[in-house]
Amino acid sequence: MENNKKVFYILLAPVLLWLVFLIIVPHIELLISSFKPNSGDGFTLENYSAFFADKIYWKTFINTTLYAIGVTLLAFVVSFPIAFYLTKVVSRKYASFLTLLLLIPLWIGELVTIYGWVTLLGDNGVINESLKFIGLIDKPLPLLYNNISMTIGLLYMSMLFMIVPIMTTLESLDDAMIEAASDLGASKWTIFRRIVIPHSMPGIINGSIIVFMLVIGDYVAPNILGGKSSLWFTEQIYNQFLSTFNWSQGAAFGFLLLGISSITIWMALRLSGQKLDKVGE
Repeated sequence: MENNKKVFYILLAPVLLWLVFLIIVPHIELLISSFKPNSGDGFTLENYSAFFADKIYWKTFINTTLYAIGVTLLAFVVSFPIAFYLTKVVSRKYASFLTLLLLIPLWIGELVTIYGWVTLLGDNGVINESLKFIGLIDKPLPLLYNNISMTIGLLYMSMLFMIVPIMTTLESLDDAMIEAASDLGASKWTIFRRIVIPHSMPGIINGSIIVFMLVIGDYVAPNILGGKSSLWFTEQIYNQFLSTFNWSQGAAFGFLLLGISSITIWMALRLSGQKLDKVGE
């Protein structure tokens, strides 16, 4: 028993060191910095009050939050049929292969994937050139550098993180329950609404939390695909840190993003009747 405990602590030590020195300590340092003036010592709330004083900041944050919620909802609508098909329709042999294909965007990396969408959606991209070749358009469609292209990129990069949690919960759903409901005369919509969705709700909430946090904190897709017309709060944080070198302001904006997004998730859990400890199971 003692040897097992020693092995457990030895294996746990790298994880604890990683959490403490790469996550907890830097965040504490940033939190302290957010209450300091940019030059000099002391304590101030000006870094936080600046967020509410300038409407470009809070309007950008509201825009970012609304789009993050919208992308999360789109991710659920697109991902749920895929997850259901992979777990309940296709055979396990083919499901493993198809699931492997879903990992390709992660292997390639977000930056390369986003520039792939630039190649597809650009004025001289694959889509516009194909439409011109078959005679449907005379001039390129404005498919790039707008909110639509930004949403497409964010959705594509976050779908996998919705699919996997839903697949995990659907795999534990006994097919006999669906068959019994069908034998008793329940329609497909009733089965979906009364059995499938309630059973998979922890996976849906889990996936929604992950997707929402990834999207609201993304920088690459909004900056490249959205262009100048798309306001995203992470760009404001980036500008504070690396353009104006106002690290205290950037730290404050970062914690505002963390705090308000956490409140949004808490509200979603309350509205859905889910608990965070149950969602993580």
